[in-house]
Amino acid sequence: MALDVEDIAGHPALHRSVRAQSQALLQAYEANPRLASVFATQQRWLMAHVGLALHFRLQANDDRTGLTAARFIDMTCRHSVASRNTADAFIKEMLHYKFVQHLPSRDGRSRPLLPTVATQEAVAGWVMAHLATLDSLDDGRRLAAFAARPDALGELQPLVADGLLSSHPVREPKQTFSLFTWLNNGGVVMDWLMSGVDPDHAGLGQIPTGIVSIAEFANWLKLSRTHLARKLRDAEQLGSIGWLGQRGHSVMWVSNAFHQEYVTAQAVKLAIIDAAFENCSLPERRTQNRFPILDPTL
Repeated sequence: MALDVEDIAGHPALHRSVRAQSQALLQAYEANPRLASVFATQQRWLMAHVGLALHFRLQANDDRTGLTAARFIDMTCRHSVASRNTADAFIKEMLHYKFVQHLPSRDGRSRPLLPTVATQEAVAGWVMAHLATLDSLDDGRRLAAFAARPDALGELQPLVADGLLSSHPVREPKQTFSLFTWLNNGGVVMDWLMSGVDPDHAGLGQIPTGIVSIAEFANWLKLSRTHLARKLRDAEQLGSIGWLGQRGHSVMWVSNAFHQEYVTAQAVKLAIIDAAFENCSLPERRTQNRFPILDPTL
């Protein structure tokens, strides 16, 4: 049985497991910052999942037209992820940086799009980081099952995308979390903040992060220091972050409430991924897909 949100959120090892997960995601960002940045804002993260899910489902259905810009834009708008202009700009950016590539036209009109090997490997790494977290909570073997199947990403990712798009907590994050979801690399900012939290300090009102220099922080993230500082000030006004001493010259802390927002958001995401895992053929038994919202045949 898949772990539900309550199982995950109440697990005594969750804080430590989520910290390890955030550190793994930061390592992935360091390995390829430009590609990782595709997943580093809420909107781009969801658009990437929409595109990949369409690609894998059309491929599984042996659709001769394949994933096209028109199909991607239509599905993105249908699920209110982004406007047509934003979705079109996203596809053009993905082509520019060779995260997707054009295939030869099969009908003389449309040009199918194919996510590159590097892109699929990066997404597989993201999935594996979360499966490792789930395994750490119940001694499962999800990661081993995923790694043993070359077609595992194509089976699992569309179900993950469906779950993310149908989740109100994912689409409407809480106050401080929402502040960062629209910041360039905002997801990475939160991963950095939380990766420095000692799980033994998770019960404190003000939890030290280990971060001192905003300039160093911004430089590593390839962000404008001014823009990052503005977002941090917004979070500070909410009481979500602060400094143990002088601002910018002492260790930054995150509030217990903000830390809990982050951990709860991870629990929601992990539950979606675990439900998707249970609903595909990777485990021993297959169950019915509960979220067929991105099926292009519907």
